Amino acid sequence: MSRWLLRTLTELGSRKWISRLAGRIAHSPASKALIPRFARAYGIAVEEAEKPIGEYATLNEFFTRRLKPGARPVDDAPGVLVSPVDARITGMGPVQGGTIRNVKGQDYPIDELLGFSPRASVYRNGYCIVLYLSPSDYHRIHSPVDGVVVGRRHLPGRVYPVNEFGMTRLRRVLSRNERLITFIRHEHGEIALVKVGALNVSGIRYTDPAAERLARGGELAWFEFGSTVVLLAEDGTFEPRGDLAVGDKVRMGEALGRLKPKS
Repeated sequence: MSRWLLRTLTELGSRKWISRLAGRIAHSPASKALIPRFARAYGIAVEEAEKPIGEYATLNEFFTRRLKPGARPVDDAPGVLVSPVDARITGMGPVQGGTIRNVKGQDYPIDELLGFSPRASVYRNGYCIVLYLSPSDYHRIHSPVDGVVVGRRHLPGRVYPVNEFGMTRLRRVLSRNERLITFIRHEHGEIALVKVGALNVSGIRYTDPAAERLARGGELAWFEFGSTVVLLAEDGTFEPRGDLAVGDKVRMGEALGRLKPKS
């Protein structure tokens, strides 16, 4: 199949009804029978799950599972920003003049990604880390910092795939897909947590939509099937770990770098 035809079919298939249909199947009691096969196919560490695999009533309930206490230790060093998810880093680096550079070969304007929010101005020369969650990953999303929620946005959009094909062959999918954004004020500034929907993601849900104060590592939201989180730090307030690189796997609670006062 030619790349043009594949891209065209993907464009035609990027409708929300497809993800809603996938969601209905995953929520159905009949999907319970698929859980063991799904876990084997993706090499999921079922021993980490909060409950035995046989106690999950649907595939979606298993997919959005919590983990046993202590399965993801949260780095408690002062001033650390931790990963909000289990994921692979698919992009990272300074934001330059309002643009995230070279995420899988494409540039992303901050204004477009954040839906032209007035808050976008504080990230124009900040720092960005793009985190891709595969079906094998744990899909709960946690707060990277101790802080206060100062804004939330829901941006409707498409549901293009965020896999290698979608990120390299389709135009700026992170800015065109549905997004749920949380802005969090911390000790030294602000971060934006951009939760990006994707093909077969039937929902992005807040654990507590009214929560105002967040603890580092506290549960914030979850994906119903895999997707991507874009983490943005305000200008001059974040220094990444020197050993982190694109392609690395990280776990929720693992330090990504240090927050610092804005100079």
